Amino acid sequence: MTQTTKLTRRSFGLMAAGGAATFALGAPALLRAQTAVTFAVPNPSALTWLPYWVAVGEGYFAEEGLDLQLEAVDGSSSVLQAMSAGQAQIGAPGPGPTLGARSRGIDVKFLFNLYPKSVFGLLVKADSAAQSPTDLKGAVIGVGTADGAEVSFTKAIMTDLGLAEGADYSFLPVGDGGTAAVAFLRDDVAAYAGAVSDAAILAARGLELREITPEAYLAFFGNGIAMLESQMAATPDLAPKFGKALVRGLRFVADPANKEKALAHCAAGNPGEGEQDYAPSLYDGVLNRMTPTDAYIGQGHGYQPPEHWQKIHDSAVASGALSAPLPDLSAVYTNEFVAGWNA
Repeated sequence: MTQTTKLTRRSFGLMAAGGAATFALGAPALLRAQTAVTFAVPNPSALTWLPYWVAVGEGYFAEEGLDLQLEAVDGSSSVLQAMSAGQAQIGAPGPGPTLGARSRGIDVKFLFNLYPKSVFGLLVKADSAAQSPTDLKGAVIGVGTADGAEVSFTKAIMTDLGLAEGADYSFLPVGDGGTAAVAFLRDDVAAYAGAVSDAAILAARGLELREITPEAYLAFFGNGIAMLESQMAATPDLAPKFGKALVRGLRFVADPANKEKALAHCAAGNPGEGEQDYAPSLYDGVLNRMTPTDAYIGQGHGYQPPEHWQKIHDSAVASGALSAPLPDLSAVYTNEFVAGWNA
């Protein structure tokens, strides 16, 4: 039976300390059985992981012989830490943190592009004078966590506009949901770099928001499915089976007739979220961002355009998120499973 567990940064620090020797050797505690699988995600929103909960509820993972447990942690860095420490066999980090992990020698590989359209956006109050990110010079930009994928996404935009963190703007971790709303209401932040779920929650808190993300940055796709290469070698059937079930979940939610049933599956994963009045609108927003663009829909669910990876990589280098270009960007990701998943 699938369970959801919320881990804190502190508990994760303790787990990491316990696995320090393993991490130092670069060989995590690997999953040996094919049945019990821990999937680490960077936030507890069930709707954010819509096809996962549908695949659980419809029995698609069970049909693949997988018994999933979802662990909701605090940001992409914690997802990568969980994977490196052997606490999760598969995870959902953002592409920016994944690049950073590879630069530090962690053998993480991005397998499935879950959000082919950018899941992040720059949000301002509806009555803000800011019409574009350029207008945020001198501003404080709120983020969920200091090391989340939204930070690298925003840095890429600001760097391309000639604005440097520290000199021209700053980040302030304010959490999400209610705490982010309070930061806006107190004018602690002039903008918020958030995901689709954040926008829906903030709107439900009574905040009228406006997105000022440049159109070109929609190619900066969001979180996806990743594994360590060492884990892939130890459990070669896991990625094919997990991805196949996930694609079935995506196909299920693509049918408008299944919306209510899909919402019920997500409510089982996060009952509190399921009771919120923003749930149906968040569902629509998530589904939109998970639907491949016309240019790539023929490639199938999960496909990662190499040119988009190049753009994300180059922006990370330009912004300083990466201290130097990676020697082999193609090693960071693979499309080898896409055809099988979509068969």
